Amino acid sequence: MDGDRVEIDGGIMEGGGQILRVSTALSCLLGLPLRVRRIRAGRSQPGLRPQHLSGLEMVRDLCDGKLNGGEIGSTEITFTPGKIKGGTHIADTKTAGSVCLLMQVAMPCVLFAASPSELHLKGGTNAEMAPQIDYTVMVFKPIVEKFNFTFNCDIKKRGYYPQGGGEVVVRMSPVKELSPINLTERGTVTKIYGRAFVAGALPIKLAKDMSSAAVRCIRKEIRDLYINIQPVREPDDQAVGTGSGIIIVAETSTGCLLAGSSLGKRGKNSDKVGIEAAEMLLKSLKHGGTVDDSLQDQLIIFMALAKGVSRVKSGPITLHTQTAIHFAEQLTKAKFTVTKSEDEDPSNDTYIIECQGVGMINPNL
Repeated sequence: MDGDRVEIDGGIMEGGGQILRVSTALSCLLGLPLRVRRIRAGRSQPGLRPQHLSGLEMVRDLCDGKLNGGEIGSTEITFTPGKIKGGTHIADTKTAGSVCLLMQVAMPCVLFAASPSELHLKGGTNAEMAPQIDYTVMVFKPIVEKFNFTFNCDIKKRGYYPQGGGEVVVRMSPVKELSPINLTERGTVTKIYGRAFVAGALPIKLAKDMSSAAVRCIRKEIRDLYINIQPVREPDDQAVGTGSGIIIVAETSTGCLLAGSSLGKRGKNSDKVGIEAAEMLLKSLKHGGTVDDSLQDQLIIFMALAKGVSRVKSGPITLHTQTAIHFAEQLTKAKFTVTKSEDEDPSNDTYIIECQGVGMINPNL
């Protein structure tokens, strides 16, 4: 069997947990035994962290697979997938490790399961270096559902750094195959909305300050749109620990969603948190693409699995996206091309990511 293992170098390109997520999900879907070496070699603390390990264990359980080398700090694993089954699966990072990253590895797999799945994901809901759960619900979900599937994401409890303790339940039914997407027309921005939140020991005033600072910042560039960023205090029984942050979404006339977000932390001025999120959103709106930097790489695995040609217009291609494309091509027969977009303002730094997907068929349906 070992002779047929796909060998993955986890230290190249982006060199982080994303290589593990993309390659393990594809290994599970394609029934390819895998060896990943030099896991997270590009990080200050190389090897598996709790969130990576919980993600791997969940995928192992989803498909009755075998995982060797699955311990914290391990820099090499082998994974032998079995048959993907539905049902209830639990992944708990026991830290503030991101539940959204757990979702990234599991979601493509359960789409091709034999029956509906319920994923109980525990950890941080609003964590640094990962999409916030609000981003997943407000931006990722409506766009990724264009591949012709739906899922339900129920935020039971929010959890923040350092202890985590959040819980999200994701329910989804399997599909026969995924449809390709075509996101090439940005249209005009029609509304801007969002939420600025505080939880735990923090006063609602901080949320109001984040919201006002963000609105002032956006107003300098976009004058004629109503901007609705709700300040919210998370209910005490639905949040573990103390945290704050903001997400701002711009919706366009063609149904595109682009966002900017930021998290508060001790010693960081709340105005600065709001301004960071606003500047991130404005930067995404400037390049003229239909997706922001956070969504770009998350769509790659679905484009690779879909039947037919998907096209997405984006700003400059991030290293995360280049990495996702590299490993999607290495493991599937999908073919990606990235070309500079010609059609309009030459000052726009926009690209078309095109993919001839493999048309994965669910053998169970």
